[in-house]
Amino acid sequence: MTTYTLHVPDEVDPAEPEALDRAKLVPDAFVWPAFWFTALWFFWHRLWLAGLVVLAAEVVVWAAGLALGLSPAAGFVIALLLSWLIGLEASSLRRWTYARTGRPIRDAVTASDAKEAEVKFVARWLREEGARLGSAPARPATPANARAESPALGLFPEAQSHR
Repeated sequence: MTTYTLHVPDEVDPAEPEALDRAKLVPDAFVWPAFWFTALWFFWHRLWLAGLVVLAAEVVVWAAGLALGLSPAAGFVIALLLSWLIGLEASSLRRWTYARTGRPIRDAVTASDAKEAEVKFVARWLREEGARLGSAPARPATPANARAESPALGLFPEAQSHR
């Protein structure tokens, strides 16, 4: 399961129907295209500052390898490790860029793929909108033996009531 974050512009009114059309969905996972294409991936996604930083880092690593007289095999390993780091951090850099340009994180869900994440985001968005308008869906009834407040932090707080 992957965690997805939803980025919506600040100026978007949640009541308008097209609000989610301008939203961006970012998975928190390793980004293989960013690993293979590094700076080009950032430029493709219009992440100009992050792309320039990645490109500058690649040039600095390449120049340092030449200045130190590293063998081609060592240079390849270092370039591979830098690409691996870029693949790991691409989603974080994308979220940072969206937050910097007025698209903060509005929500996060865990889903198996992007389609499921979109369904969950839309369901939450509509539920919150319904609650704001006063037509919130009814809450499910709680069982008679459920405790009103559970101080337990574990995964199975109901197991404590049977002691």
